[in-house]
Amino acid sequence: MTEPLISVIIPTYQHAATLPKCLDSVLAQTYFNIEIIVVNDGSTDNTSEVLEKYSKWSGVRGQWSGIEIKIINQENQGANPARNRGLAESKGEFVIFCDADVIMNSDMLERMKRALDENPDASYAYSAFKFGWKKFKGIPFDAQLLRKQNYIHTGSLVRRKDFPGFDEHILRLQDWDVWLTMLEQGNIGVLVDGVLCKVLVSGRSRIGSSWLPSYMYRVPWHKFGVVPEKIRKYEQARKIINNKHKL
Repeated sequence: MTEPLISVIIPTYQHAATLPKCLDSVLAQTYFNIEIIVVNDGSTDNTSEVLEKYSKWSGVRGQWSGIEIKIINQENQGANPARNRGLAESKGEFVIFCDADVIMNSDMLERMKRALDENPDASYAYSAFKFGWKKFKGIPFDAQLLRKQNYIHTGSLVRRKDFPGFDEHILRLQDWDVWLTMLEQGNIGVLVDGVLCKVLVSGRSRIGSSWLPSYMYRVPWHKFGVVPEKIRKYEQARKIINNKHKL
């Protein structure tokens, strides 16, 4: 019996340095029935050359063959439009969004798919992950906690029928917005034990450009009359999320 198709959607912008490692990790998955959709969001580095190499992939792994790598080139529109474009072009019963600076463990898709099989009431499966040296621990699904903070990584395996798409007006905290929207629609997630992916630290890393230690967000910066730019942008994004979801 053929396993359901999983669509791996990779939006990329100026990530030519990390994209090969990302793609190699997807091609090494122990879950075989996958399609890969790469959305090149107007990159001006050598992303096109990297993708040309991978477009010739024949994908023979034992009895498994024919992994499709679909490449979409578009003008720069941002992460969420790129993700939604990939979603529109995908065919899988399950989808996962893998940023181009992420390396998947070889059993990531297999374990997440198994978790969804074992938890039919769950709409998505997620795990702990690493950003460089730092581990972001996995937290069992808690609806009340999710309304207070995001603890679920973008790279989660989702049942396509339950996925609402990304709000293209939200420029930061997009993943939190998605999980809150799904929660409001009655959809929940399930935690898979262990660290299943790693975000590479590079100059173009989105997490690297926005992440700060948690204690930095608890400092009463306004009392000092100076608010760091990253904190200011986070507060603005948080306000948008709070208003949209009435938190």
